[in-house]
Amino acid sequence: MMDISVFFKPFDDSSILKQEGETALLFNHIALFSGDLEELEGKKIALFGVMEERNGLENKGAAKGPDQIRKWLYGLTSFDKNPGIIDLGNIEAGNEIDDTYFAVNQTCQVLLKKGIIPVIIGGTQDLTYANYLAYEHMEQTVNLVTIDPRLDFGQSPEDLSNKGYLNKIVLHRPNFLFNYSNIGNQRYLTDPQLLELMNKMYFDTFRLGEMQSQHILRNEPIIRNADILSFDISSIRMSEAPGCAYAGPNGFFGHEAAQLCWYAGMSDKLTSFGVYEFNPTLDRDGQTAHLVAQMIWCFIDGVSSRKTDYPIGDHSEYMRYIVTLADDSHELVFYKSNKSDRWWMDVPYPAGQENKYERHHLVPCTYEEYQQATNDEMPDRWWKTYQKLV
Repeated sequence: MMDISVFFKPFDDSSILKQEGETALLFNHIALFSGDLEELEGKKIALFGVMEERNGLENKGAAKGPDQIRKWLYGLTSFDKNPGIIDLGNIEAGNEIDDTYFAVNQTCQVLLKKGIIPVIIGGTQDLTYANYLAYEHMEQTVNLVTIDPRLDFGQSPEDLSNKGYLNKIVLHRPNFLFNYSNIGNQRYLTDPQLLELMNKMYFDTFRLGEMQSQHILRNEPIIRNADILSFDISSIRMSEAPGCAYAGPNGFFGHEAAQLCWYAGMSDKLTSFGVYEFNPTLDRDGQTAHLVAQMIWCFIDGVSSRKTDYPIGDHSEYMRYIVTLADDSHELVFYKSNKSDRWWMDVPYPAGQENKYERHHLVPCTYEEYQQATNDEMPDRWWKTYQKLV
């Protein structure tokens, strides 16, 4: 196993205000990595910053973000159930940008093999590509979810900027991407041809107006189906998070962003999480850094609250519902967890493909989608998954 300690500069905790008697602060319940890999034993979450912005186009200054976020994060209170957290420190920008990507890739590989969730504090969102590559050697296909007002496909297959890295992921060979979904797309920022391409590939886009306020719960099954979640801070409105060059007047509210991160933490399937594009040189009074810190806190709180109720193996703790469409074309099977009241759809895979698609035929869904099936309507999520399986 690679010695990842060579990639890290330890976090300088002198910037954290250590108050006597404040034993409940998160800083007092987190391990700081000193370079010995044995320190990873028993940990569930590993935080690390990446001080990289060279492919960040207009958002120069994002490399300085990780430590500014820590100042606020470690001043928050700890958790009722601490999942076991270690801060690895920061990966500084390498001589070449590929050196930084390699360090992120190798670090995530080591953590994933140990069953530890990497929490990446960017830096710019092209680092998602390095995170994705860490799954290449795990011999399984994965789902990626981004929370972003734009679809970052760029203008060229070779574009690895923070606005083009998705091309590199989708076109990477060997391909191990099963599904890609974007939450928070703003139509006036998105090329309609990209939306058409997403539809042809049976990928998912969810517009901002459909996914916030009273509809915020719609995001939960999308995020619950992800292995990787990449959160672009520009998806939050400027009034809530001014510290980003791409911030605009519309976007998620701060409490909605925190809720989305909690959904991610609650997902038994999700194994890596990253927050990108925070730029402290554009922030006001630490407002954005404070919000990002709360988002990471909510993610960790979600992890500590996981129900471990993904419906595999013994189904005795689930309610099973079977819906046959009127034309007898499909029999739809739904599962409802007795632990969390969450729902899944069982989408059949072709004969002989069980091992390849074993992780993807049970698709998170909502109670409304079950109701839709009982009204003789095929849920769109079921149909898109079925098309990818066949």
